[in-house]
Amino acid sequence: MVEVEIKVLYDKISDGAYIQSLLDQKTKHMHGIQNISLKKKSLDARGRFPMYVLRYVVYEKGDVIPDAWKPKYKNTKSGLSAIIIGAGPAGYFAALRLLEAGIRPIVLERGKDVRSRRRDLKNIMQNDVVNPDSNYCFGEGGAGTYSDGKLYTRSLKRGSGADVLETLVYHGAPDDIRTDAHPHIGSNVLPKIIENIRNTILNFGGEIHFDHKVTDLIIENQKVKGVKCNDLKF
Repeated sequence: MVEVEIKVLYDKISDGAYIQSLLDQKTKHMHGIQNISLKKKSLDARGRFPMYVLRYVVYEKGDVIPDAWKPKYKNTKSGLSAIIIGAGPAGYFAALRLLEAGIRPIVLERGKDVRSRRRDLKNIMQNDVVNPDSNYCFGEGGAGTYSDGKLYTRSLKRGSGADVLETLVYHGAPDDIRTDAHPHIGSNVLPKIIENIRNTILNFGGEIHFDHKVTDLIIENQKVKGVKCNDLKF
């Protein structure tokens, strides 16, 4: 397996034949090529003519091509469970990781589901009325769902973030985020992705409770045994 890099003029990025010709030049001395896949696409605008930089992975004869990504969620309707506070990105990805481990996630979110939040946001913009539990900060999807939110990762130092991108694509994000140097989903697409993640959690036995604000911990014998949501206990 080797990596090759080509530079493509900005106005040529949609010209498949041109890009293929550049690839052919880069790989003409290789033999027994099994597969070529795009790894990363970035834009270099430092020069007079903006260029796309495309990095490809080339698999030659004898190389092992990785299997396509597949989710590994398990049915968790019975067995161990764990409570997650908040249905933002961290909460939902924690829930998906629990599904992979066969543990039933119970997600408690103080705000509303991603669609119902819209009415409260409209009330903020038009009437200056803020619902303290359903607004730009609180509700399914977290703070960045209806604002210019960003998720930053240190995965380049701590391991691959490919699983996160594949999970988002699996739930409806555009394929481009797999390879873009600065992946972007967009607030017009994100609510549907969040709904799809919610359905995955529910379909595999998890629970999600909206309008459930955690107010206290239940502690017994110096151990946390659960949480309180107003008059309810979990």
